[in-house]
Amino acid sequence: MDKEKNYILRKIPRVDDLLKEEGIRKLCAVYGKKEVLQAVREELDCLRKRILAEAEEGGIGKANSRMKEDAVCEKLLSAERITEQTACRLEENSALSLRKVFNATGIILHTNLGRAPLGKSQMAAVLDAMSGYSNLEYNLSEGRRGKRWEHYTGLISRITGSEGAIAVNNNAAAVTLILSTLARGKEVIVSRGELIEIGGRFRVPEVMEQSGAILRETGCTNRTRISDYERAITENTGALLKVHTSNYRILGFTEEVSVEELSSLGRKYHLPVIVDLGSGVLVNLEKFGLSHEPTVQEVLKKGADMVCFSGDKLLGGPQAGIIAGKQSYIKAMENHPLMRAFRLDKCTIAALAATFREYLNEEKACENIPVLKMLSRSEEELEAQAREVAWDLSSRNKEDEITVEKSISMLGGGSMPLEEIPSRAVVIKPKRESAEEFVHRLAALPVPIIAHIKNNRVILDMRTISEEELNDFKSYLAGACENRTHPGRC
Repeated sequence: MDKEKNYILRKIPRVDDLLKEEGIRKLCAVYGKKEVLQAVREELDCLRKRILAEAEEGGIGKANSRMKEDAVCEKLLSAERITEQTACRLEENSALSLRKVFNATGIILHTNLGRAPLGKSQMAAVLDAMSGYSNLEYNLSEGRRGKRWEHYTGLISRITGSEGAIAVNNNAAAVTLILSTLARGKEVIVSRGELIEIGGRFRVPEVMEQSGAILRETGCTNRTRISDYERAITENTGALLKVHTSNYRILGFTEEVSVEELSSLGRKYHLPVIVDLGSGVLVNLEKFGLSHEPTVQEVLKKGADMVCFSGDKLLGGPQAGIIAGKQSYIKAMENHPLMRAFRLDKCTIAALAATFREYLNEEKACENIPVLKMLSRSEEELEAQAREVAWDLSSRNKEDEITVEKSISMLGGGSMPLEEIPSRAVVIKPKRESAEEFVHRLAALPVPIIAHIKNNRVILDMRTISEEELNDFKSYLAGACENRTHPGRC
């Protein structure tokens, strides 16, 4: 066996010889000699490992025939094949790691998949802001330097009914900026039942600590009364904070303090009342058959001095932490040193302003903002889409078991965790491979399809596959079913 193995190893082309090949020279013109040289060496190293692995498994030398080894060499070690595999390797190495995917999980605000997708008007605004220069901090009408937040603050105030507004790069930054501005070195009173942890192990107490505010817990995990807040107030109290438990629910023997009660207490003791909504929403979700979720407008009307919420959750915009409330507090935050560290870039500002422009007309927002449009899709519409995908797939794939079934979509992103949204799914039970292997191949497509597995069946939920994506989705899905072979390159 060693003899045959060494014979094939000696057949591996030399790097210098490969660099003289026309195909390799063309790759050098595209990627540069340094990158091509590295890719060729990686490919040759891969071939050596493969030959040694097959030798260990007895795949080489079994027939005791030099003819067999020559056939292997001709196929596996030809300059043409090595050039082809090197080209694939270079293409993969140069590809962007952040890529578009098809979200077939049914989780609308999937944190791992980028949460809220942007609509056409939002993306067009970003592209316009990126194309050349912009008036990011230049007031065109007055011919002088302006402020970057002027592009969106008026819109936010108009839609939410707030006196003023500002935005930073996420909601944790919003909480930090508010507390650092209004309560640094002072106590901030929070119910024990609202000391939440958000994604990535970020916790409200730790965010408060970074702001310089001092956490003062009150009440119990399941029951907190307004009297608990009042007893906790001292001369060193800086603010009252209410955190909306958007990513979990406490059920059973519970009681919580309303925004109205807290606002009344805040006015009595001249303390600002801050409400962290987490996943802020601007429309009544009951119109989509969901439970009521407090809107930003409602919370401000109930007397909150400051409200903060995420831009990339139920709002349906880019990642941002939005602060709306009293103008005097907003002005203080504009001048805070942290504002420069937390401020938005021009692309996020463009997307955020475009998002709020859509909300000037609620019907238009429900049609043009993808998150709201996904929520509004009917079961009948999803059934028709699922049957279209299943029929297209069945016409090309006669082996696997393909059905259309009822499924459950979720909002995700820490929003309304108990809410289950009826949906439809294309369900595939592979016959020649496991569900895990099939899902792995879906994730390896040029535009990956992300699905989930249940009872060794692949579930493709249609709620998160838009009408605009449908044709491409069907094409890639069919390709995955038709091509069951894995590439031979390591």
